[in-house]
Parts: sequence; structure tokens; C-alpha cells
Amino acid sequence: MIKQDRKTKSLTVLRIVFLLLGAVFVVLGVLNSEHLSVLSKAVRICLECIGIG
Repeated sequence: MIKQDRKTKSLTVLRIVFLLLGAVFVVLGVLNSEHLSVLSKAVRICLECIGIG
């Protein structure tokens, strides 16, 4: 039972680390104005799918 508790605890810590790491990367992307680049690419792809662009 002790091994299961350690495994559960380490998985929880790992999940929290990855969640925080993802949040850091999202914040860095917003600070570098990457969201504008993603939006313009998405609009271009969408317009190409419709046949306008």
C-alpha cells in the first residue's frame, strides 16, 4: 500500500509540474504576441478551405 501512495503522490506532483509548465509557456507566448500570429494563420487556413483565399 505504501508504494501505491508514493506512486499516486509522484503522479500528482508530475501533473502539477506539467500544468505549471504549460501555463508558463502560454504566458510567454502571449507576451511575445504569438497569439496574433496563430490567429492570422488560422484565418488564412479557414479562408483557403472555403476557397476565398
